[in-house]
Amino acid sequence: MNYISDVLFWISTGLLVPVVVLLIWFFVRAILLLGGFFGQYLMMRKIGAQIREQMDALTVDNLDTLSDRLPKSKQAVIVAYINKVVAARGSKAQVNRLLDRYGQFVEKDMSLPTTLLKMGPMLGLMGTLIPMGPALVGLSTGDIASMAYNMQVAFATTVVGLSSAAIGFIAKQAKSRWYAEDMSNLEFIAELLDEQTTVE
Repeated sequence: MNYISDVLFWISTGLLVPVVVLLIWFFVRAILLLGGFFGQYLMMRKIGAQIREQMDALTVDNLDTLSDRLPKSKQAVIVAYINKVVAARGSKAQVNRLLDRYGQFVEKDMSLPTTLLKMGPMLGLMGTLIPMGPALVGLSTGDIASMAYNMQVAFATTVVGLSSAAIGFIAKQAKSRWYAEDMSNLEFIAELLDEQTTVE
């Protein structure tokens, strides 16, 4: 039994460095995500209301001029896809393909926030529990310095993991709302194109 316990201890101790490295990596990715998310937030505040206004007034009759009335922004992916969908009028298969491609883009863009949200707490918990063993050993032997160091590592990994998860959570919540509205707009345009084709 002692041998099995020693093996488990060696395995868990050996995982500490990879866990810490992954936590640092995810934290860096979270900071980069936060910067990109802030830029996207400013862009959505700027063009979101304009797109919403155009969608509210959109009908079969003024659908052909929609591209001219949209905000001109190369960074807004939704604007590019709206233009592509409108340009693909007459080909329902192409329109459906564009909708699927936008769905794939959304899934890809949401993968990082989702990963941070799920992996941050997991790695943080692992980084907390692994040093607790050596810390308890240090406490039992009176090695306060070793115990303090391991406790410091444990608390630091918890904070880093939860911080990464918090950034991922905020980004995922906001992006989910934006992309849901964008997909709804694209599907609405696709239905109007179908109506336009039927009328013609």
